Amino acid sequence: MEERLRILFVADIFGSAGRSVIADLWPELRERTAPDFAIANCENAAGGFGFTPAIAEDLFRQGFDVLTGGNHSWDRKESLSYLEMEPRVLRPANYPEGAPGRGWGIYRSKKGKRVAVLNLMGRVFMDSCDCPFQAATAILPDLERETPLIFVDMHAETTSEKTAMGYHLDGRVSAVVGTHTHVQTADERILSKGTAYITDAGMTGPHDSVIGVKSELILRRFLTKLPVRFEASKKDPRLSGVLVDVDGESGQALHVERIHLPGPSGRGGGGNR
Repeated sequence: MEERLRILFVADIFGSAGRSVIADLWPELRERTAPDFAIANCENAAGGFGFTPAIAEDLFRQGFDVLTGGNHSWDRKESLSYLEMEPRVLRPANYPEGAPGRGWGIYRSKKGKRVAVLNLMGRVFMDSCDCPFQAATAILPDLERETPLIFVDMHAETTSEKTAMGYHLDGRVSAVVGTHTHVQTADERILSKGTAYITDAGMTGPHDSVIGVKSELILRRFLTKLPVRFEASKKDPRLSGVLVDVDGESGQALHVERIHLPGPSGRGGGGNR
């Protein structure tokens, strides 16, 4: 009889609205889905730009096992030393040598199973970094020696690069979940060799916005091309993510589904928190 392991991933937590909707919805969602392992991307959790140690510790207290990041992981200087000392907070593994922190780790699920989490970042329309495909190829043997349960957060701009990573890792990892664009895609599926895939898991934060930022500020930038100081919106907070069931022995995905939940003030439209 197959043993299922349930992994719940919460997409990019954006600003105070994202943290608020986590506080509102996470307890009920965790009870309903009963995940064995919970991951969240937190690179925008502090005002839409970076994270702080206090925010990370609060998310751990709420029951998250691992926090992943991306190009904004470095936006708060207080996070740099925290990335060095806290193994449960990851940044993309394909940053050049010398960058603070680590890009992957191996952890224990509630059922005692080892779960590997690998954080990668794309290069197309992104900051310059090492090749994520070569980095994944180099790192995977170390992970495979420890566990077949491997979850990948692929933080990238283009659908083509994220889809290519899904096929590159198909059959070698349990899931490849895209982050960064903050717009949830409707292409969740299990690839032919057994890897769960979705191009982007979306955003946990203010959906009455332009990918998290107040829409009027983004419009001003587009209309005038002048510099604008971005501010996180607080309107219509929602929780997005993906739920993946995997075979506890083989690591192959058995089921994948999108999650998209309106916050208490968003159920009737674009409320403000």
